[in-house]
Amino acid sequence: KSDLARSLLLFWIVGSLTGVGGCTVLIVGKNATTDGSVCVTHSNDGEFTTDPRLVKVPAQTFEEGSMRPVFFSPEEYPRYVGYERGVAEYYPKEEDASFVPIGYIPQVSRTFAYLEQTYGAINEKQVGIGESTCSGVFGAVPLGAPKGTAFFSVDELTHVAMERASTAKEAVQLMGDLAEMYGFYGAGEFEGTSESLGVTDPNDAWIFHVLPDPTGKSAIWAAQRVPETGFAVLANMFVIREVDPNDKDNFLMSESVHKVAQEYGWWSPSDGLLDFTKVYSDGEYSHKYYSGRRMWGAYQMVGLDFPAEYTDLQSDPVYPVYATPAKKVSPQDMFRIHRSTYKGTPYDLAAPSLAGGPFGTPDRWKAGPAEVKVGGNWERAIGLYRTSDTYVTQSKVGASTGGVLWFGPASALGTVFTPFLVGLSDIPASFRSGHHSVFSRESAFWAACYAHNIANLKWSYAIKDVQARQDQLESASVEMVNRLEDEFSFHMDMSVVEKSYVDNVDKIVSSLWSLSDELMFKYASGFVNEVDNMSQMVGYPEWWLEKVGFKDGPPPPPTKPKCCHPSPNGEHDRHSDQQDMLTGKAAMRQFLRAGTY
Repeated sequence: KSDLARSLLLFWIVGSLTGVGGCTVLIVGKNATTDGSVCVTHSNDGEFTTDPRLVKVPAQTFEEGSMRPVFFSPEEYPRYVGYERGVAEYYPKEEDASFVPIGYIPQVSRTFAYLEQTYGAINEKQVGIGESTCSGVFGAVPLGAPKGTAFFSVDELTHVAMERASTAKEAVQLMGDLAEMYGFYGAGEFEGTSESLGVTDPNDAWIFHVLPDPTGKSAIWAAQRVPETGFAVLANMFVIREVDPNDKDNFLMSESVHKVAQEYGWWSPSDGLLDFTKVYSDGEYSHKYYSGRRMWGAYQMVGLDFPAEYTDLQSDPVYPVYATPAKKVSPQDMFRIHRSTYKGTPYDLAAPSLAGGPFGTPDRWKAGPAEVKVGGNWERAIGLYRTSDTYVTQSKVGASTGGVLWFGPASALGTVFTPFLVGLSDIPASFRSGHHSVFSRESAFWAACYAHNIANLKWSYAIKDVQARQDQLESASVEMVNRLEDEFSFHMDMSVVEKSYVDNVDKIVSSLWSLSDELMFKYASGFVNEVDNMSQMVGYPEWWLEKVGFKDGPPPPPTKPKCCHPSPNGEHDRHSDQQDMLTGKAAMRQFLRAGTY
């Protein structure tokens, strides 16, 4: 018990100094994608403390009567320390102590292999999950803390679902049942006490919402199926509206959904179908448009025109639970959405403005003392500088190599989405390592983070180089994934597939480090430098010079110049040909460049 208390105290101290900052999820049905995959995405938008590692948790077998430990989930680095998951990266180092379980549940005889970042991402059955924290009307405290009552966080729910579920619907029901049986606790910080997940498999997609019940010992949850033509966005707020308990094909839910709402006078059967978001959401957190702008932006990027303005997203449902995109969506489309800073819209964070500086960076740093003193908010982009990782899962019927996880460490703005399979023997070291507080050139996280930060030297110029490299490498990866899937169905040799995937990882990480060096060379010291055209003086944009009062700076020198060919009578002899006025080194440089003088 004392070990548990010490472990939890450490987590709470770290957590009190930092906060997570919301995540964005896209869900796409199989008839809405270009290749028939069902997709779910997730951006892990933390505070530069979230563990960025991608690891493979192996399948395991257990003796009858075994118990599965359940751990508190700090959502900081390290996310877990111990031996139970069979992941070498999690084994205790000399200075580390293994995490102490807060309890146990009965274990199953066999668990599935899966890929894990903070949450379970995709398992060997192609069940995929993406997470987004939400506000909720009830909160709970985890077991092990003073007055603790709840057993499961969303992190551990996704881990158990990855270990045990063969379908999305099975995963949803399992997570709901566990939350009800053992209790659920959320983040509990400014962003809220509840959670929303996108859950997918090769045929199906579901939206899952969960929050603690009033006792803190159980949970309230509901899930709605996304149709095969559907496209949905989760952006730190519930989206499920009217739930129909009689429609078992499209809705799953706890009995507490209606029971608690009636007890609190928030709903009665005479009202008709219960609006889950209206009853159980506390709306957007941080500021108005924090959720709605991302929903609007993502829908806009798939050709759907919804209102940008609304009164209160909780009571004013201007965005649907899901919609059918105007065109079919590819993995690259999802990459682009996760990089969105609303380019070309009235909310474009890279548009000319003093906030973005002369070179239009879309990054808006988190509030420090001055922001707190002044008051105000920035638009919340989908693509953020503080993201620890973003991923896209592809679950597809008949995929010979299984589901694909496209993983992008650090900010989506600077990363390259890199494909992985659950069937790989392990994740390459560059992706299964990485720590915000330890810089390393062996880490894919730092390779992408470095490129993003170097691009801020001259964003409006450098982002074109970054995007060209992203397109080049991601297009090559898409071609590789499709080719290897076709070839594997004939040779069935996973070692051939694994070698290609590992080589691709090495190429991408190396290219990202090279990109940073190229950007430094090209944009160093305010110039644009090219091998055959160095020190191009591009200066600042005209609009920015006007805004900052450049014209009000020091005037020209008061002395009237005589150089460089004064006449005997004291009058300055200005030649009509400016070239003739050159002297000294300038004259020689002109001669060398032009070949004439």
